[in-house]
Amino acid sequence: MAGTPQHSVSVAGIVVREDGRVLAIQRRDNAHWEPPGGVLELAETFEQGVCREVAEETGIRVEAERLTGAYKNLPRGVVALVFRCRVLGGEPTATDESLRVDWLTPDEVREYMDPAYAVRVLDALTDTPASRAHDGVQLVAT
Repeated sequence: MAGTPQHSVSVAGIVVREDGRVLAIQRRDNAHWEPPGGVLELAETFEQGVCREVAEETGIRVEAERLTGAYKNLPRGVVALVFRCRVLGGEPTATDESLRVDWLTPDEVREYMDPAYAVRVLDALTDTPASRAHDGVQLVAT
């Protein structure tokens, strides 16, 4: 159908340790701090995708516990589904996609991440799922 909008679906995992620290990556391509995640592949479920992406970017194996939010990058047409995850095993390891992997406090998340990504982490620390839009960096009022 002509004029049908084209969107991409991505997933991100908010992995929370028992001490409240959250798994984060410093991306190799732009050095920004973000939660681990990426584009969902055609033949996988949301949960499979988030588990794959977290493992690929961090070396940590996880289980997706619950959906915590849906976020849209308006200029790029990317819809991100974010899941809270628990650790199954592995050690944080930099990869081809991540320059650094670290466990950040919520205050460090606020300091290091752009608002459009920090909010995904902070929303996952609450009990209420969120729905937000952003311009790639800043949240957009709805």
